[in-house]
Amino acid sequence: MRRVDRAIRQVLADELAGSLKDPRVGFVTVTDIRTSTDLRTARVYVSVLGDAGERETTLDGLRHAHGHLQARIAGELALKRTPTLEFVYDDTADRARRVDELIDGNVR
Repeated sequence: MRRVDRAIRQVLADELAGSLKDPRVGFVTVTDIRTSTDLRTARVYVSVLGDAGERETTLDGLRHAHGHLQARIAGELALKRTPTLEFVYDDTADRARRVDELIDGNVR
């Protein structure tokens, strides 16, 4: 599964960096892909630069473009089945920042 996850991640990263023209999609990075063992679904974890509003707008844009992105994956990769994409915000950076603040004593 790791090779499939990496291949999907590369296709999505290339598409988000260049071809996707949806104005709702801001500065987004694909941080991880978790594909189900039957290749029916792929959970796409993304990090978005900006506030909560920009994050939701970007996720809406990505969800709207899922058909286009799935078609790109189908065209680029020779998979038995093209997984349905589910976009999820990756809050790892937010949690790490919170831990740093707690360690530094900046949070009440």
